[in-house]
Amino acid sequence: MSEEPTQSFANHARMVPGFHYVTGGLTLVYLIWSLWRLVSERSAAALQGAIGAGALVGTYWYARNFPLKAQDRVIRLEEQLRLARLLPAELKVRASGLTARQLISLRFASDAEVPELVEWIIANGDASGKMIKQRIRTWRPDHHRV
Repeated sequence: MSEEPTQSFANHARMVPGFHYVTGGLTLVYLIWSLWRLVSERSAAALQGAIGAGALVGTYWYARNFPLKAQDRVIRLEEQLRLARLLPAELKVRASGLTARQLISLRFASDAEVPELVEWIIANGDASGKMIKQRIRTWRPDHHRV
């Protein structure tokens, strides 16, 4: 069994080449080709192909986004439970206003960093996920996401 590589802000995004590049690329090529064919031929068969290509693009999009939404909900719940365990009572109350994106970004922070990061997020209410992840000093890897 191979060991997972060390994870950091620079390499935490997960790309699955077969899905993102091959399947996504072929789907995009098929859509472009179908639209070109529709414009140049203006036939019922070309229209049928363009409709099919549009449906394929939609399927590709939702096949990726539905599991991501479910995963985000689970991560949000995990982080809410983690904050309840790690934060002092006063900070727990103030942290209840964190957005889902902010909570999801905190999943990469070590337990020791969480209180300080939560204070920073509250002070900078519009802190984006990227900004939060860039502030993490000790990265807690997440190798189980889709």
